[in-house]
Amino acid sequence: MVRNVAPEMADLEAEDFHLLSGVEQGMRFSEWVQKSKIPEFSRLTPEEVDYRLDRCLDRELLERQTIQYEGYTLKFEGYDALALHTFAERDTIDGVGSPLGVGKESDVYEVQSFRPLALKYHREGYTNFREVMKERDYTSDREHVSWLYTARKAAEREHGALEALYPDVSVPRPVDHNRHAIVMEKIDGVELARAKFEDEQVVPVLDLILREMAKAYELGYVHADMSEYNVFVASDGITIFDWPQAVDTDHENADEFLERDASNVVGYFQRKYPGRVPEVDAAALAAGIADGEFETVRDFSEDH
Repeated sequence: MVRNVAPEMADLEAEDFHLLSGVEQGMRFSEWVQKSKIPEFSRLTPEEVDYRLDRCLDRELLERQTIQYEGYTLKFEGYDALALHTFAERDTIDGVGSPLGVGKESDVYEVQSFRPLALKYHREGYTNFREVMKERDYTSDREHVSWLYTARKAAEREHGALEALYPDVSVPRPVDHNRHAIVMEKIDGVELARAKFEDEQVVPVLDLILREMAKAYELGYVHADMSEYNVFVASDGITIFDWPQAVDTDHENADEFLERDASNVVGYFQRKYPGRVPEVDAAALAAGIADGEFETVRDFSEDH
């Protein structure tokens, strides 16, 4: 797990951020940035670079390697610090609170602003970089791809989807975005995987989720990673989150992803509430969602 650097931000000085930003610039060209190039990237003197490198190494914001040459690379903590610094300069957030969720590909914290918000750091590539690199559309056309680039592009993709979908689709309201981090509305409710419904609620809630997927498709997006772990349920409805893998509806595999999403959601309800959800033709259901004809999952029952 990447540690929360927010409590350490007050100890960092402007020149520390210049150094971190300089290493970030150098990582566009190679994973490890040669020490001799850091003054140029950071606009600090070589003496200042030496001092700042020691400070940032002590705080575990950077890593150093000396196998072929003395080089430096950002750790996720260093990248987090840069994003937090930018959000603070923009007055987007006033402080970082407790974690709301820690996952394989993201960490989410509550943050304070004019009201409670959520800060999401993308972590794509942190533990399984090579696999992520092969699977993500936004890295497939680049020869030199770092985890930094992968995480930033994932955040850009998700933020772009949220901006396009909100408020017509029930997604978190996007507030700000920088590097690999997104600030968004904090969603109240419980994860679908932990929710429990009465028998008469099962199909209506499933229909509600599928209708939001249909609205998203109408606006040009397929989630492409739907499961019981990225839907929140509250007394006033549902919210679909985690959109970094979203694809445009004109993507060559969009219909395949839509069918998989629909199948995943329906399959979850069928497993958790056996006998309450009809067997459906997943291809027909996806086609109904895409054509704007979806009203209820019952219309796509294999016995219908």
